[in-house]
Amino acid sequence: MHLLSAGCLCAFLTAALLRQASGLETVVGVYGETLEIPCNNGAITADVLITKWKYDKGDGLSGDLLVKKQQNVSVSATDEYKHRVSMAANSSLLLSAARLSDQRTFTCMVVTDADITEFPVNVVIYSKCFFCFLFFFQLGECVAHNANPPANITWLKNNKILVADGKGISIQASVHVDPVTGLSNTSSILEYSAEKEDTDAQFTCSTQPISDAKLVSSPVSFTITYSTENIVLQVITQDPLTEGDNVTLKCVADGNPAPTSFNFHLKGEVVKVENENTYTITNVSRDTSGEYKCSLIDNPAMEASNDLTVNYLDINLSPSGKIVKSAGEALPLTLQIESSGDSKVSWTKDNIKLDKEPQFTALTYSDSGFYECEVTVGALSRKASFELGVEGAPVIKQLIKQRAENGQHKVLICEAEGSPKPAVSWNINGTLLDESPFINGKIRHKITVVPTANLSVSCTVSNEFGKDTKVIDVSPRKYHVVIKPSPLSVFCFF
Repeated sequence: MHLLSAGCLCAFLTAALLRQASGLETVVGVYGETLEIPCNNGAITADVLITKWKYDKGDGLSGDLLVKKQQNVSVSATDEYKHRVSMAANSSLLLSAARLSDQRTFTCMVVTDADITEFPVNVVIYSKCFFCFLFFFQLGECVAHNANPPANITWLKNNKILVADGKGISIQASVHVDPVTGLSNTSSILEYSAEKEDTDAQFTCSTQPISDAKLVSSPVSFTITYSTENIVLQVITQDPLTEGDNVTLKCVADGNPAPTSFNFHLKGEVVKVENENTYTITNVSRDTSGEYKCSLIDNPAMEASNDLTVNYLDINLSPSGKIVKSAGEALPLTLQIESSGDSKVSWTKDNIKLDKEPQFTALTYSDSGFYECEVTVGALSRKASFELGVEGAPVIKQLIKQRAENGQHKVLICEAEGSPKPAVSWNINGTLLDESPFINGKIRHKITVVPTANLSVSCTVSNEFGKDTKVIDVSPRKYHVVIKPSPLSVFCFF
């Protein structure tokens, strides 16, 4: 073990050629915090006899801080560092409460059996500044306190950097250095000509004092006032608006602050509504239709308008209900329509759609039925109907005979029209084959009979208005044979 006294060390240093490590390391410290300055980047070998820290006082002078021999550390400083220095286990210098005056060179001297080496370290002290961020209408001020080096303040709008243009954007910066601490207070004043579009814009200021540790202030938004430039009248109602409904008129205007009171112009009447931008019209009628307006109370020239249309549809069908007419008569139809727009009309008879409106110049039994018309205007729809019955004495339309399939009987068919349903009778007893349904005043009766000599059969149809009869001959055919002298000439007559 080699021990050197202070006197020996001094003589040794005087006589020996000191070797200084190449390069100058720089350590960054934060103002007010403890700074660790490494010795040889913390690489201390086991053969170290003495470790000494000193600092550059300027003018070629140095000041001792502390010495470590074996494991004992003694403070040799007598100035401001006396109570601020200590040594870590790896021989790093610990400097508490860092100040701007600590920005100098600190040197670690290492003594071994073979050599003496110095490791100088340059110290730079920064300060973590803090912001004071104020806005006064179009004037903003951002202040960075206690910074070192002086803060470089940047203004941002919606995270985009603002640059002074000498017109709408002006930025003025100033720096004040505290004579005691040496720290800087930087002030940056933003003069910004705000526009309506800046209502929701967020303004911030930022600085980057240490490496990449960027500091950003809390965002602030402008309160921008501007006059009303646009006004709109909205009509709020169900669709379609029909008689009996309620309708709300809503006046919407821009501006900041936006107006909250309006005049509503209601077809010649002006209604003043305060602290509200709506007016409701209840139980509207077709007379409510027309142009409506709203305007600003303090600026009547700023107005908006909108048309209000109340949809309505009235129809009147003549005749209506249940109608009974005689066959051959005329039946005029009248459909009156009052509506708020163009109408469409469709007709059905017994739920079957008709191609056009029915015309009854001479009623027939087939005209009987249930008639319905539907009128539509947009989404509105109205229906009207009548039930028509055509009455009259029955008429036999035809009485015909046909040969039965067995060749021995005749089939008689009697077809008639009339209403109410006529009764059908025959003057002989035949076998009823079929009776058709009574539709549109028509009926058909079918019987079979056995032909006999000189047999005439009559069909009679009757109802409360009269009757009709027709006769048909159903005698078997008669054959007459005439033989003339000419051979092979035979003539048959029947």
